Amino acid sequence: RHARSRNYVTESEVCKLESVPLDFGDYHPLKPITVTESKTKKMNRKGSTSSTSSSSSSSMMDPLSSVLDGTDPLSLFAAAADPVTTTATMDSTRKKRDKDDSSAVGSDFEPWSSKRGEILARYTTTEKLSINLYMGSEKGKATTTGSAVSEKVRTRLEELDDLEEGSQKELLNLTQQDYMNRIEELNQSLKDAWSSDQKVKALKIVIQCSKLLSDTTVIQFYPSKFVLITDILDTFGKLVYERILSMCVDSRVSLPDNFSPECVNDTAKETCLNWFFKIASIRELIPRFYVEAAILKCNKFLSKTGISECLPRLTSMIRGIGDPLVAVYARAYLCRVGMEVAPQLKESLNKNFFDFLLTFKQIHGDTVQNQLVVQCVEIPLYLTLYSPAIDWILQCIAYRAPEVLLTEMMERCKKLGNNALLLNSVMSAFRAEFIAARSMDFIGMIKECDESGFPKHLLFRSLGLNLALADPPENDRLQILNEAWKVITKLKNPQDYINCAEVWVEYTCRHFKKREVNTVLADVIKHMTPDRAFEDAYPQLQSIIQKVITYIHDFSLLFSVEKFLPFLDMFQKENVRVEVCKCIMESFIKHQQESTKDPVILNALLHICKTMHDSVNALTLEDEKRMLAALINGFIKMVSFGRDFEQQLSFYVEARSMFCNLEPVLVQLIHSVNQLAMETRKVMKGNHSRKTAAFVRACVAFCFITIPSLSSIFTRLNLYLHSGQVALANQCLSQADAFFKAAVSLVPEVPKMISVDGKMRPSDAFLLEFLCNFFSTLLVVPDHPEQGVLFLVRGLLNVIQDYTWEDNSDDKVRIYTNVLHLLSAMTQEAYIYHVDKVDSNDNLYGGDSKFLAEVNKLCETVIAQILDHLKTLGKEETLKRQSQLALYFFNTILAHGDLRNNKLNQLSVNLWNLAQKHGFADTKTMVKTLEYIKRRSKQPEMSHFTDLALRLPLQSRT
Repeated sequence: RHARSRNYVTESEVCKLESVPLDFGDYHPLKPITVTESKTKKMNRKGSTSSTSSSSSSSMMDPLSSVLDGTDPLSLFAAAADPVTTTATMDSTRKKRDKDDSSAVGSDFEPWSSKRGEILARYTTTEKLSINLYMGSEKGKATTTGSAVSEKVRTRLEELDDLEEGSQKELLNLTQQDYMNRIEELNQSLKDAWSSDQKVKALKIVIQCSKLLSDTTVIQFYPSKFVLITDILDTFGKLVYERILSMCVDSRVSLPDNFSPECVNDTAKETCLNWFFKIASIRELIPRFYVEAAILKCNKFLSKTGISECLPRLTSMIRGIGDPLVAVYARAYLCRVGMEVAPQLKESLNKNFFDFLLTFKQIHGDTVQNQLVVQCVEIPLYLTLYSPAIDWILQCIAYRAPEVLLTEMMERCKKLGNNALLLNSVMSAFRAEFIAARSMDFIGMIKECDESGFPKHLLFRSLGLNLALADPPENDRLQILNEAWKVITKLKNPQDYINCAEVWVEYTCRHFKKREVNTVLADVIKHMTPDRAFEDAYPQLQSIIQKVITYIHDFSLLFSVEKFLPFLDMFQKENVRVEVCKCIMESFIKHQQESTKDPVILNALLHICKTMHDSVNALTLEDEKRMLAALINGFIKMVSFGRDFEQQLSFYVEARSMFCNLEPVLVQLIHSVNQLAMETRKVMKGNHSRKTAAFVRACVAFCFITIPSLSSIFTRLNLYLHSGQVALANQCLSQADAFFKAAVSLVPEVPKMISVDGKMRPSDAFLLEFLCNFFSTLLVVPDHPEQGVLFLVRGLLNVIQDYTWEDNSDDKVRIYTNVLHLLSAMTQEAYIYHVDKVDSNDNLYGGDSKFLAEVNKLCETVIAQILDHLKTLGKEETLKRQSQLALYFFNTILAHGDLRNNKLNQLSVNLWNLAQKHGFADTKTMVKTLEYIKRRSKQPEMSHFTDLALRLPLQSRT
């Protein structure tokens, strides 16, 4: 007998940690920790008296930082040693000041930058454009005699005259992209001229760009042109401001954040004035206005009231611009600059808007009408060109404005005839709560608008966007929906219709129930089905589905909406249909709190999951497959028929037939069926009736025929093992044997390399892990009466022996060592664990001598294999592996072997010496192992360890 006898109960008691009573008092692991800092100061060397002060602080304080009193000695040292730090400090101060200036308005104010991309994308043209590029001028280069003062004055005057007379090159027939590229080139030229100290050239470039804003020959492109040109103006304004700011630095100390003009030195003030004088000499109104507005912030250097005085003057200047479109964008730019530099000066912004209202009738004047006829532009399209500018002006005015002002502005808009454009901008710019509270008033104003100018459906769309953000009075909600839908349902153009309906679906879902939602969906189907109009409106239809599932989380209610599934049928394009199905499944998994067996939900979601599954083909990416499988698995996990286990199994069988192309779904179904079998066992408390035994066998059969269809070999191995354990727990012994035999027969097919997360890795480590788990299970598997002793263990050992292992791998020996652990456990009178109501070999054989003899033979065979492998590692390059394996085998014998057996005792001594023979053993490990043996020798019945310890020498590396 090679294995030592074990009393697992006694060993467990000995190995238990000693329990110590603990008085928690006020202690709680989640309670904040109090850090106490103690400072001790010695009074003198002779005396032993000391004074101690303690201070307690919250756990939020850092005890290390508090000791430093907020100073970091390394930073202080670096600051003292490096003079460049001063410049860096100035730069950081400047950045902080810029940040403070930009954050003068709150985060709830939508910045211009967020609108820029939308305008460029919306206002495009296919017509050819032209641009005048500044080419420089040779004027003023000749020298003349005279005093220095008169020379300076003459040069200045010539430069100022040349501001608008430099040679120009007109580029014609540019596409929109070419035009945008040229503008970008001008922007870069401005930066290059500035960096090379050619300030006048930079100003000329800005003037030429500003002149482009007076050109409306391609009128539908004007909003995008405004965006591009004002980018250059913003760059120029920033460069000028930073240039003057840099001149204010005195003794390397920058200006404070909120500096006053008194802090600015004379040189900086003179330079600032010089810029304003240069700009004042520009003859044309539009470039003079835009360039001065660009450097409006520089007034801070001259006087405290500079900006507040300039804003009304610039507002009045705009009255001189004749074209109403050009004028309204000039007002928008002034509002934009004003909000950046002086958001508190709302009076000027209000005056700007009221000026616009006074000139609003110009839009419908003869001059504009003639221009539109020449350019073949319809009035509705022309009016939409105003929207970005008016929206921005109103947004600036409405920002944190009192209700009184908003009401006054609304009343002024009412008084203007044909005010649809203004009304649309008011609804876009004002707070949603303000609009929602007056919804019926706005509907009345919309009804009075002239249909020919600005389409009413756009007005209703704007109103709907506000009502999606804020709730109208409860009593008005149904009337609002009826009034809006009367207009929307009459729209003949499918694109106009769906753009409006998309917005109002959210309002319907938010405030109404199933009947109204069904009516709206039916109307959408009615409008979008003729001529397959839905094919051009997939984004809007997707948005409608998203809004419906956002507000309806009860899926039994959702799928009982009669028109919901017919609505889904409009998604004929496969990739769009799959995306919609994914959205629905994500919502179900997120919001379905309890498992369901509702047939309405199950049928609908099975159809949706089937749609996702059928989209998988050979070209589908692995990530996409994983996502679809995860959604389907989420659905499968949420289905429960309670105690009706047969119905549950039927569902799993149906799901297997529907989702056979997604391997993760099949894996989930196998796990679910195994769980179902274990739930049955739990209900029956392990005592199966004839009916439940037959049901469990059906579950086992489901798993047995499903596992071979999987492609991943380790998934199959683990599922065979897992399903075998479930079969064993349910007393299905022959079925358990079938699973384990299948696993044994599959081991030879394990490839040398497997794919893990897209990378090829050796499979040895995964096989070793699986076999260790398998051995743990085989301990409790009873032998088959017709197959002989340990037939599964013998079969597995034969497979391991025949398997081709890597030349530099020792995993085979490690597996054999684990087999010895198993065989040692099998010789015990009572096994360490059992399966309830299953008799393992300890009960079947009852310690029979023939059985123990068979186990010992197996042990000798395995030990022989291990020793043969150790001999093959005798070469110089493998001596380290030999040392490690020898010590590993020694520890196995020490833990599981009966060392009173002389042969085993001598083998352990030989292994100990072999581990140290060539100096590769870890001395610390050897010392600790020897100490452990000596401790064990003091225990009862372990006296033979004393002799063993004497025979185990410690050798040094030398």
